[in-house]
Amino acid sequence: MALLTCHFFSEALGVSTAVTVLLPESARGQIGMGGVETAGPPPVLYLLHGLSDDETIWLRRTSIERYVAERGIAVVMPRAGRSFYADEAHGSAYWTFLSEELPRAVQHFFRVSDRREDTFVAGLSMGGYGAFKWALRQPWRFAAAASLSGALVVGGDRARYLRDELTPHVWDGADPAGTDDDLLALLDRADPAALPALYATCGAQDELVDAQHAFVERAASRGVAVDAHVHPGGHDWAYWDEHVQRVLDWLPVGR
Repeated sequence: MALLTCHFFSEALGVSTAVTVLLPESARGQIGMGGVETAGPPPVLYLLHGLSDDETIWLRRTSIERYVAERGIAVVMPRAGRSFYADEAHGSAYWTFLSEELPRAVQHFFRVSDRREDTFVAGLSMGGYGAFKWALRQPWRFAAAASLSGALVVGGDRARYLRDELTPHVWDGADPAGTDDDLLALLDRADPAALPALYATCGAQDELVDAQHAFVERAASRGVAVDAHVHPGGHDWAYWDEHVQRVLDWLPVGR
């Protein structure tokens, strides 16, 4: 795999930002590391970080480079601060950056597929929320979306700690319930036939497991299928390093 750190100016954010990118190569002569040839531009996975991290974290805490090498998948890991992938009330327009500017930049800078059937999104914790929000708001962009330990409920009393203690700058203390930042509301408005495939996994000992259950139950009530899993584990990198491999196995690459 080729590893790149791409710094560029973001009009949406008004500052320079960075993405970490993995691009496939065959690497036949590299000891202990394989690769695959791709006939055309490779499929691409947008991989989103959690609340306390940045665009480097997946590479630092997991073996994501090794896992995708044998699958021939490009990976784009953007920086999003503590934004919940939203246009912040007191901050920056991270939703606009993610959903509009970043895909254009990726197509401009890198040779990766732009076809829906080759485009995927996944993330952990805040990034799991961001992955599902992106998939529900722009279902035409993705073939599949996955949440690992996602903070999938941000509206209502159950998620008040997110707004009051962690992210007052995002919603300015307002409750996003019913808005386009509320995944449950997005499910209510979604066309099940138009959505990408959805996968959710969470540790049984993770405090966010109830949020996953709530999302899956609402999805089922709206006729939206979610391939949902709960396994022993907590909100930690041991769980995410193991289960991102299961996500990669699940992605419909080449199908």
